[in-house]
Amino acid sequence: MKTITLRGIDEVMESALREKSEELSIKSLNSTILFVLQEALGLTKRKHGAVHRDLDHLAGTWNEADLKEFEEATAVFEQVDEQLWR
Repeated sequence: MKTITLRGIDEVMESALREKSEELSIKSLNSTILFVLQEALGLTKRKHGAVHRDLDHLAGTWNEADLKEFEEATAVFEQVDEQLWR
């Protein structure tokens, strides 16, 4: 394998790369850069179709207190305004 040195990576790009690394659970910044390059150049085959940038990483992380807080905060949406249905 060839070794290439990248110059000119500013703080914003470094931060974005580190966030991508964390998002993908990749420990090495070098591996993250390789992944991003391969993906951008169309050299990878995706296993599961499109990559979604949604809230999947939050699934299963709530505890009972979080659930209670959510239910209390959204209880107002369970009330039916009879005036709106006339």
